[in-house]
Amino acid sequence: MQSVRALRFSLILTLMVLPLLASPSLARPVEGFADLAERLMPAVVNISTSQTLPQRNSRGPGQPPFGDFFEEFFNQRRGQNGPPNNPNSQPQSRKVSSLGSGFVVDPNGIIITNNHVIEEADEITINFSDGSKLPAEIIGRDPKTDLAVLQVKTKKKLAFVPMGDSAKARVGDWVIAIGNPFGLGGSLSAGVISAIKRDINAGPYDSFIQTDAAINKGNSGGPLFNMKGEVIGVNSAIISPSGGSVGIGFSIPSNLATSVIAQLRQYGETRRGWLGVRIQEVTDELAESLSLGKARGALVSEVSPVGPAEKGGLKVGDVIVKFDNKPVPTMRDLPRIVAETKIDKPVNVELIRRGRTKRIKIVTGRLQEAAVDKKPAQSQVEKQQDTKTHAYLGLTLQNINPKSRRDFELGDNASGALVVEMDRSSMAFESGIRVGDVISEIDQKTIGSAKTAVEALKRAEKSGRKSVLVFVKSRGTVRFIAIPLSN
Repeated sequence: MQSVRALRFSLILTLMVLPLLASPSLARPVEGFADLAERLMPAVVNISTSQTLPQRNSRGPGQPPFGDFFEEFFNQRRGQNGPPNNPNSQPQSRKVSSLGSGFVVDPNGIIITNNHVIEEADEITINFSDGSKLPAEIIGRDPKTDLAVLQVKTKKKLAFVPMGDSAKARVGDWVIAIGNPFGLGGSLSAGVISAIKRDINAGPYDSFIQTDAAINKGNSGGPLFNMKGEVIGVNSAIISPSGGSVGIGFSIPSNLATSVIAQLRQYGETRRGWLGVRIQEVTDELAESLSLGKARGALVSEVSPVGPAEKGGLKVGDVIVKFDNKPVPTMRDLPRIVAETKIDKPVNVELIRRGRTKRIKIVTGRLQEAAVDKKPAQSQVEKQQDTKTHAYLGLTLQNINPKSRRDFELGDNASGALVVEMDRSSMAFESGIRVGDVISEIDQKTIGSAKTAVEALKRAEKSGRKSVLVFVKSRGTVRFIAIPLSN
């Protein structure tokens, strides 16, 4: 009886699944990907790199006691016989090689790959699908987006592929990845776009295309194609506990890559727009405290004293919702929009300040990758050692004095109310405030002492609001925090 029920159940599943598989919107055409593969594969290349590293002469800390034996054994297997390690001998060098992928975008020899494929390489060799090999030189590379531009010198015109518009890519679209997995040579895998605008904390401009097309070690730098044969992504990373594909791969979208590639080809470096602010995410709690209605935009937590934002009138506590007439749905959208904006361009910025919409004009600067803001220190050493504390909402606050500056490494320009004790069961603690934090603003009003901080917190609670907005400086970082109130 059970087998009959199982059979009946399987038949029902079959009847449910077969129409879906036959649906033209979910199944690939009968001809598959063969025509695309034949046309695209000649433009996809394998990249081999080598790097010379110093060879260790003796065991280092933590190295197994029989490490030298196995190293000598494997060297012999590789035909690298030599005298046994001698602590008094000169260091020997060794070559380390790695493999990756890339693709030709210009018939004159311009090749795109990942920065991590060629970073620190001494030699780069491009292997083409016809078996030919050519040495390559680096035109430019950008670690922040993990992109690099290479060039080979050749008298013949190379097969190349066009860049497409990644903004048109949709979840569910079919894509194919071609590359050099595990050094096997040109290989094709197919799948769909699983997600777009993925942030995997790989860099400041994350907006990856996620795909279930198989991407493995060696695929890095290879192209992700749409069904027109256009490159809509540069395969860059995978998530895998085993090191092999589990159907979660990430590609740099072509629209981001195109602008970076153009700058690397023209200047040999990137030239990004710069605003001169620190920003943070707008949570639902912060949105309520900032009278935004709903969480959106990028909250300005710090303004560089010498940057374009300061000159344009941007202030701490402003929420940027549009930049250069482009919407800023979330915090992580703003760095990418600013970076892609032309340098010295006057742009319109729409922001919300204290609940009101305001529009200002800012002229973008150029981001100096190694630049460090140098804010002039202002001596604010107190004349007396004020140790009196004031407590409210689980916070015990104290005025900043010379001793607390030393104990908490606050710096000469720190001002506000110092958190010296906390009730770990309080809402303030759950919101992220910790001992050593300095509260410098409450409800976007400057706080000069522990007493004024407590008075501001009491006023906020009596007003009947759900939360109070505090501005906290902590260990070199600044951020807004919304503390829920007990109303």
